[in-house]
Amino acid sequence: MRRKRSFIADQRGTVAFEMPIVYLFIIISLLLPLADVAVAGFRYISAWQALRAFGQSILYSPPPDVTNPSSWVSAATAKADSNYPISNFQLKCGNGNATCSAGNNVPPMYYSYSTSITLAPIVLSSVLCASGNCTFTLTYTEQFQ
Repeated sequence: MRRKRSFIADQRGTVAFEMPIVYLFIIISLLLPLADVAVAGFRYISAWQALRAFGQSILYSPPPDVTNPSSWVSAATAKADSNYPISNFQLKCGNGNATCSAGNNVPPMYYSYSTSITLAPIVLSSVLCASGNCTFTLTYTEQFQ
């Protein structure tokens, strides 16, 4: 009987039994959602940096003719990061934010372009992907003249 009481008083085995449950709870409730947020943050920062880097690469080589920039646009978008392809490239003129044309080529002039990122969250898909859409478009505008 004395030996049975020593086992009851010494409950170190209980901790060994509870630790897998605690670890599982911590990983599922804290670390996986944190990993989703971290991956989303890294993708957002990488895409934004790719947009800025593309803007810097074309900033010092403006189009020779803003009214007909099609060949220049294709050469400029070839410089973009292949992981974040540039889309919706536009040259905007004036303060009205209108596309440059023969009748509208007044300064200030801007580049406007965008890229898309797609998230694949593990746990937080209902939070990070509103209405099931996990693709986000980032738009960047920079003045060149």
